[in-house]
Amino acid sequence: MNYKALLDFLKKLEKNNNKEWFDANRKEYETLRKDWIECTGGLIADIGAFDPDILGLEPKNCIFRINRDVRFSVDKSPYKTNFGASMSKGGKKTEFCGYYFQVKPNDVFIAGGCYMPASDKLANIRQEIDYNLDEFKAIINNKEYIKQFGAMSGETLSRPPKGYDADNPAVEYLKHKSFLSFKKLDDSALFEKNFEKEIVKTFKAMKPLNDFLNRAIEA
Repeated sequence: MNYKALLDFLKKLEKNNNKEWFDANRKEYETLRKDWIECTGGLIADIGAFDPDILGLEPKNCIFRINRDVRFSVDKSPYKTNFGASMSKGGKKTEFCGYYFQVKPNDVFIAGGCYMPASDKLANIRQEIDYNLDEFKAIINNKEYIKQFGAMSGETLSRPPKGYDADNPAVEYLKHKSFLSFKKLDDSALFEKNFEKEIVKTFKAMKPLNDFLNRAIEA
């Protein structure tokens, strides 16, 4: 993947977010999109080496349209200014946890886990944590997990969720509404030697949490 060309294109798009400019530069976009699909295919193969649920995903079904849905948005800019790929069991629109990679100028990151699950799935996750707290803590306190992500992130409640007491030993985890593994990167990281091998290593570190959460989601 030519990350320099991608960043340059996205910077120009951010300054010229209109149909006229995009149509004039559509050929460059199509070339970058093709490269991004190939890059995503490589990630699918590499992640599939340790997570068989990802094998067989179609790269085109893991990337996102450049067009924004502006129907209910104050911002009517027609195009997204990032390239993203979401690789999860069943595809990018599934409820299962997976692996996400985004490239945007000054906003490159790797993420995984569960973002704002539906109420029934959230209840299942909280129950799984409550019943298996030691296992959960071992995952998020694992040396490699902390090295890659620090603490688990995600929006939280200010009070314990309904049905759980404030003195529950898992209460700080039960307050979570999202359960995320997140790693922000400098743009310069894209040009480091073996960059894509390093992000696969980061993805591998988030798999145990994904597995724990997916077990709850499937319950």
